[in-house]
Amino acid sequence: MSRIGNVLIPVPKGVDVKITPDMKVTVKGPKGQMELDTQKRVSVNQDGDALQVLRPDDSQQSRAYHGLYQRLLSCMVKGVSEGFKKQLELIGVGYRVAKAGTGLTFNLGYSHPINFPAPAGITLEAPDNTNVVISGFDKQQVGQIAANIRRLRPPEPYKGKGIRYKDEHVRRKVGKSGSK
Repeated sequence: MSRIGNVLIPVPKGVDVKITPDMKVTVKGPKGQMELDTQKRVSVNQDGDALQVLRPDDSQQSRAYHGLYQRLLSCMVKGVSEGFKKQLELIGVGYRVAKAGTGLTFNLGYSHPINFPAPAGITLEAPDNTNVVISGFDKQQVGQIAANIRRLRPPEPYKGKGIRYKDEHVRRKVGKSGSK
């Protein structure tokens, strides 16, 4: 029995949820609007200020979709009401970031600066020259943009230089030992 799938999703004030007969769920809030087409193996009901995901049978596939769609809908409701945020930090001598229009410009030790444009629905900020804040209403898109920025210069294990998530721990390796 899916414990996650049975959890009710509270719908805060200011968020409008519409469910069509063909199980297309539209969630609209102050931050944006998202849509989700659900499988026939699950159904979504709105009970006042809460959403409930139900499954018709106990087959393995229905149980899997039950928890999946509950989490997708809860992330949609949270995204359009509060939004999601990821923070990155640049570690290394000369590594810096600056705001350029809606995007960012990175200096990461290459021979050229790297321009990173902001896609629609995503806000990129640089509070100082070594920190980046990515925010938006789509959790998957925020995470993917953070991963794309991190991929520009991933942290290396010897000195720890590179772009990392705010609370990420990078395991350090011991370098070569000198001759004895």
